[in-house]
Amino acid sequence: MHAIRLHEFGPAENLRYESVADPEPGPGQVRIAVAASGVHFIDASLRSGVAGGPAPLPELPTTPGREVAGTVDRVGPDVEPSWLGRSVVAHLGQVPGGYAELAVTEVERLHEIPAGLSPDAAVAMIGTGRTTMGIVQFAESDADSVAVVTAAAGGIGTLLVQYLKNAGATVIGLAGGPEKVDLVARNGADLAVDYLRADWADRVRAEFGDRPATLLFDGVGGEITRTALDLLAKGGQHLVYGWSGGGPAQISAEELAGRGITSQNVLGPGMYQRAGGLRTLEDRALAEAAAGHLRPDLHRFPLAQAGAAHRSLETRATTGKVVLVP
Repeated sequence: MHAIRLHEFGPAENLRYESVADPEPGPGQVRIAVAASGVHFIDASLRSGVAGGPAPLPELPTTPGREVAGTVDRVGPDVEPSWLGRSVVAHLGQVPGGYAELAVTEVERLHEIPAGLSPDAAVAMIGTGRTTMGIVQFAESDADSVAVVTAAAGGIGTLLVQYLKNAGATVIGLAGGPEKVDLVARNGADLAVDYLRADWADRVRAEFGDRPATLLFDGVGGEITRTALDLLAKGGQHLVYGWSGGGPAQISAEELAGRGITSQNVLGPGMYQRAGGLRTLEDRALAEAAAGHLRPDLHRFPLAQAGAAHRSLETRATTGKVVLVP
């Protein structure tokens, strides 16, 4: 089979498309003929040699990737033969191997792909979708909510905008550049603004000055977050799920108390424990997509161009979820 191999930590150019031996499933495992592989910021961090949160650096050489969808083409010992030929999606956990034409994982990680859902959409929901479902459980969203989403054209941001609109909230989506802003508007945001413009916050106040924000979903950090915090009303919630802008905004306890707002990092074990486990979040995400309530925006690259996918992700040239296809 062909797979993407990393022999040395470093830039995206270190990702190589190579021919390697086919993997074989062991006891309790299945092999998936991969139709789509998810690409995540953590993948790029690990490739560069920086541990990505709970994900440890892999031993080299390695095949990156932890999100796959496709068809079960072989089962290992102690696995029901009925899995053969079924369309499935799985998050591989801490074991990489997703950037490949074939991937092996434990049978208990599998979800059958719901009818009508494509493999690339399913792979977006198994990782990015489950995180979105984890984030939204930390805040009540309804018709009285005014929500700011800082990275509204990204994989999670796209789904957050849709979820919040479905809940009846007023949504203000922030994105960088006209094309991304147009995507956010098409995605249903009540107001889509370009945070690269110096006056973006003034535009928000001009539109919603009489209804200050109650929720701030933050995947950017830095100065954009500092500015967005000024839009939060007293009693507002700042929910942090990333800092693609270079680092989290520094907010002291005294400042939070003075503003009368709260700030919480919603990633990590607390998210999964609150939901009742990772699989619960995965089930919810797939069900929402199958019902048409959530529609991931997909940015596809051929498997052989994994390096280009990483470069585009790191330079914010992509929208939605980045997916590799054979």
